[in-house]
Amino acid sequence: MKKYFKFIIGGTILLSLIRCGNDSKKSESINTKLNEIPKDTLTYVNFRDIRDLNPHLYAGEMYAQEMLFETLVNIGKNGYEPSLAESWNISPDGRIYTFNIRKGVSFSDGTICDANAIKQNFDAILDNKSRHTWLEMMKLLDGIEILDDYTLQIKLKEAYYPMLTELAVTRPFAMISPKAMKDGTTKNGVSGYIGTGPYILKNVVTDEYAIFEANENYWGDIPKIKKIIVKVIPDNQTRILALEKGEIDLIFGKNMLDADAINKYKDSKKFNVLLSEPTSTRQIVINTNSEILKDIDVRYALQHATNREAISKGIFYGLETPADTLYAKTVPYANIDLKPFEFNTEKSESILNKAGWIKSTSGIREKNGKKLEIGLLYNSDSVTEKIISEYLQSEYKKIGIAININGEEEQSYRDKIKSGNFDMVFNISWGLPYDPQSSLSAMRQPVYGDYVAQLGLHNKKDIDEAITKILISTDEIERQNLYKFVFESLHQDAVYIPITYECNKAIFINTLKNVTFTQTQYEVPFQQMYFE
Repeated sequence: MKKYFKFIIGGTILLSLIRCGNDSKKSESINTKLNEIPKDTLTYVNFRDIRDLNPHLYAGEMYAQEMLFETLVNIGKNGYEPSLAESWNISPDGRIYTFNIRKGVSFSDGTICDANAIKQNFDAILDNKSRHTWLEMMKLLDGIEILDDYTLQIKLKEAYYPMLTELAVTRPFAMISPKAMKDGTTKNGVSGYIGTGPYILKNVVTDEYAIFEANENYWGDIPKIKKIIVKVIPDNQTRILALEKGEIDLIFGKNMLDADAINKYKDSKKFNVLLSEPTSTRQIVINTNSEILKDIDVRYALQHATNREAISKGIFYGLETPADTLYAKTVPYANIDLKPFEFNTEKSESILNKAGWIKSTSGIREKNGKKLEIGLLYNSDSVTEKIISEYLQSEYKKIGIAININGEEEQSYRDKIKSGNFDMVFNISWGLPYDPQSSLSAMRQPVYGDYVAQLGLHNKKDIDEAITKILISTDEIERQNLYKFVFESLHQDAVYIPITYECNKAIFINTLKNVTFTQTQYEVPFQQMYFE
């Protein structure tokens, strides 16, 4: 008897362009059949459709892309691990990477995955280079050469230490069968989602479900879970109800579960709860170029008036731990001693008094006829940000700071961030494995809010130069010292108000084993799961 399983997560679903089926009868019968499936299939639920899984673009759900497509290397607990490249060498100057491609690997359509196929993938990605400039390595690529059928060499204009990390992330450097490309490229779509990964996409009904089956010709360990059904359930409470009814076996993802659900099941005998180490930082970015917030005393007062512990416990029930620094100490290079801004409203008031911000009869402070009024921008789609905004508005008022909160729909919110049209704004760090190198690199780019927020700093140029040196340094000690300078500068200049550290979450039935988290917050490691 074949095994089937049930599962839920956070992700996206597929375009009808490449749907494997849209039979209305199948759509009607899928829900009935789910309860009749032999206990050897995993049913996983996502809040939306898998959408376009083209691995060279950014519309599709990353967990699904991880199931189908693979990269040259992986990021493991102990560093970089072989994947489609079984080994590699880096030249002493850090500019030349030579990859030895794994033999005996084929795409699920039978096409051989060798250096030629991988070179075709790089060519397709570079054909759409402007879409990928958020990756620093795209600016540094100097050439890609096939040395033989199973040896590929990548040359850079200068050394770039995060090179392997950027090659290992979910997209865009995942490999698709050249036969699925359109006219040798992928920027205008693909004809199928054909990868080398442990699973194959078998069927999709838009906004209803997707079915993945184990790739029996996979070069690595064949998954013990042979079939995965991904149901689409947008509502959180409906997903929880489906779990309780036995219609799904696993809910997975930092945005798929709220604190109430975690607390409800943490002592359950039927379900297991799992939380990861910090994956990203929930924060408020302060615009140091704004008229009031260019005053560092105001920024310090805000830091000391922010009760992170109260937010952690009152809003997140302690599941998101208080954040003292921009990056958690578990993030690479971030394990340095930075003195936290302790919660102390008396200290906040003292700082403001000494800086000349005096409380008026209205209770709001003024200086030279200017009221201490600050705007706080948040994404109106985020209930959490709205709750935190209202809490901070009330708390800051107690020390004489008026906060005008403003919720904007996502596109308007992003446009205001990019243009620097904000005093303070909610943000979340890029998260692992992009922190710290990619998120710091973006701070030098005008299209990101961090760049605008830092323009009021006297040492902005020094910070940017240090970040550039970090990325090209081949000396580990020098790199750590440069990171230390950047982290200390941003902390001492109080550019960011860290709120809490986000973590990944999972709830699953107790017969499902080996549910873990990987080094990337976007992957669901189906391949290693099994039922007892």
